[in-house]
Amino acid sequence: MNGVLLRRRLCTLPENGKEVTASVLRPISRFPGSMPVPHRSIAEPVGQDLDFVTVAHSHLVSGEWPRLDALAGGLTPLRVKHVLLRVQRDPVLSLEFFDWTLLQNPGLHTLENQALILHILTRSGRFRPAESILRKSVIPKAAGTGLDLFDALLYSYRLCDSSPRVFDSLFKTYAHMKKFRDATETFQRMRDFGFLPTVKSCNALLSSLLDFDRTDIILTFYREMSRCGISPNAYTLNMVMCALCNSGKLEKAMGVFEDMERKGLSPMITTFNTLIDGHCKKGLLESALNLMNAMISRGLHPNVVTYNTLIHGFCKEGRLEEANKVFNKMKTAQIGPNIVTYNTLINGYSEVSNSEMGLRLREEMVRDGLQADILTYNALIMGLCKEGKTKKAESLVKELEKENLFPNASIFSALVTGQCRRQNSERAFQIYKAMKRCGHQLNPETFHLLISTFCKNQDFEGAAEALGEMLHGSITPQESLLVELVEGLRRSGNSHSTVGLLSKISTQMRIPEKFLKDLTCA
Repeated sequence: MNGVLLRRRLCTLPENGKEVTASVLRPISRFPGSMPVPHRSIAEPVGQDLDFVTVAHSHLVSGEWPRLDALAGGLTPLRVKHVLLRVQRDPVLSLEFFDWTLLQNPGLHTLENQALILHILTRSGRFRPAESILRKSVIPKAAGTGLDLFDALLYSYRLCDSSPRVFDSLFKTYAHMKKFRDATETFQRMRDFGFLPTVKSCNALLSSLLDFDRTDIILTFYREMSRCGISPNAYTLNMVMCALCNSGKLEKAMGVFEDMERKGLSPMITTFNTLIDGHCKKGLLESALNLMNAMISRGLHPNVVTYNTLIHGFCKEGRLEEANKVFNKMKTAQIGPNIVTYNTLINGYSEVSNSEMGLRLREEMVRDGLQADILTYNALIMGLCKEGKTKKAESLVKELEKENLFPNASIFSALVTGQCRRQNSERAFQIYKAMKRCGHQLNPETFHLLISTFCKNQDFEGAAEALGEMLHGSITPQESLLVELVEGLRRSGNSHSTVGLLSKISTQMRIPEKFLKDLTCA
């Protein structure tokens, strides 16, 4: 996969998106076509400029800042540049002077002067302040001009007797800031001039790409790393495996795992957790358990993420007995369950209509010193409503206020559904109104259930009112629901309401005119 394709793929992404050692940043001897680093001479100060630079440099090295303050009005970009060049062997003093000039006049910090301070800092191993300058000032001001910034560093490279680490810092900062186009252009230019980024910086780009779930670009860049001779570490391969698992490519992920061992890299807990998660998402739970056993056989101890992943996998498949076995194994291993563990199990039991077990788990959670959150209540209330236990569900809603929590849309929808299951359309509609006052809206499915429940209760006026709310929320009703409601209104002898309802439907919703005519004539 060549660099052109890498650039093209990275350019499809949006533009928002520990210290390294010198030994891993080196000229690329295997790229015979690498271009020599160019050099651009700069104008030497003469006359008043030379006098100013000499005096300012003297005050600076003597620590006479009040005298420097008196010279502030005479600063120019050229004078700042030459003072920096004179003190470049003292990175601390250089940074102090750079910061001082920023306070005097931000306009003094031309791209060329910013490049100088970056050379000075990175050459001395001060990567954090260099990358801070890149993040806070250089990159935001040079938005869309990544190549200009690279060129500014390139042409002043020999002037400062710099180190390749300056380009690595630029590449890594672009990666952290998710400026993928600038990152890939920097990577290509580095390679053109015989420099390689560190594997840590490459990992920063892979991590940012992983946030966007761009498996294709992650794999492309990984292949480009291999082609350039950048050796991956365990973190690199973990991210590649994660990308493959997220896209359902388990066989390829296992292939990378085998490649990891061939390279002599030791799998970590996160390696196994990634693969276990991938297998659980595919429903391959026995294989996921085998991976955990393999993990233990290598002397690695499953952590709370390992157990939570397996519990979630079993709960998702409705296999609560196996989920509970993993939960018990977790406690036996003295791995403390967290709020995610309990919420997963409570939700699992709610899905299979076993709210009693969910309530027991909540009690156990509280005994363990964990406080129920909105997701805990959400799962419990949904489970109770699914079983028609609306009184108990509403009592939990009252508990929310005591815990300083507020019902979300899911909780309100569950309460409406629970009342509909009990054919209590009036109470369901009251809950809907409370929901609306709180700024939430029912989803189309629950709206249809509410209106259908009104119809089953022969309360067609209530159904028409609920439909009006539905239309007001710009939700299109199903044709079968309209037929049920209109026919019910007619049977009840309320032809006036029928005509008014059809008129409202025709003006508010995009429903086929032929269908409305058929309803009118029916």
